[in-house]
Amino acid sequence: MEVVWSNQARKDYYKVLDYLNENWGLTEVKCFVDKTEEVVELIKKHPKTFAESHRKINIRKGFLTKHNSLFYKIKPRKKEIILLALWDNRQNPKKRKY
Repeated sequence: MEVVWSNQARKDYYKVLDYLNENWGLTEVKCFVDKTEEVVELIKKHPKTFAESHRKINIRKGFLTKHNSLFYKIKPRKKEIILLALWDNRQNPKKRKY
């Protein structure tokens, strides 16, 4: 399956990278990039690995780190996985769309 980043997911990803770079340094940025690539590759190989969201049908929530989750949608007919958004798990869950 092909993995496609939505504009929101890409924006969220770079926001996390900027935060890590400003507050923790390049080592943490590299760790986050590596972990994200690892999780995206896992999702690509096994799309149903992570649990479905309780808020929306066909949306799944994958864990990147203890602080960040990745929401994605599987589109089997198109053979696509859409990465929808990254979420800081420390935020108020009521603000979450997925």
